[in-house]
Amino acid sequence: MKQPGADHPIAISQEKARVRVVFAGRTIADTTRALRLNEARYPSVYYIPREDTDMALLTRTGHTTHCPYKGDASYFTISADGRSADNAVWSYETPYPAVTEIQDHLAFYPDRVEIKMG
Repeated sequence: MKQPGADHPIAISQEKARVRVVFAGRTIADTTRALRLNEARYPSVYYIPREDTDMALLTRTGHTTHCPYKGDASYFTISADGRSADNAVWSYETPYPAVTEIQDHLAFYPDRVEIKMG
């Protein structure tokens, strides 16, 4: 486990705007409680509470990844209206202590869904 620091900063903040996630023309998530995670030089990632996501459209997959700063990520496939996007959603279900705020939240690959702000 690595700790965020000057060489690899991680900042989590409450997103002020409404965030909607759309796939195949269907709203997958809609929230005013998104968290914005900024990590090192990567683009910002929005983490959406599970309660604000249509979990019936997500199916857990066997795919996992590991981040030395955040922990182990689980993945989900989105299925809606005859279309699907494999492993398009991830979640740190037991994140490391430095990023516990993202527990019970989901993140979406922006090249597989449409993320609408405001």
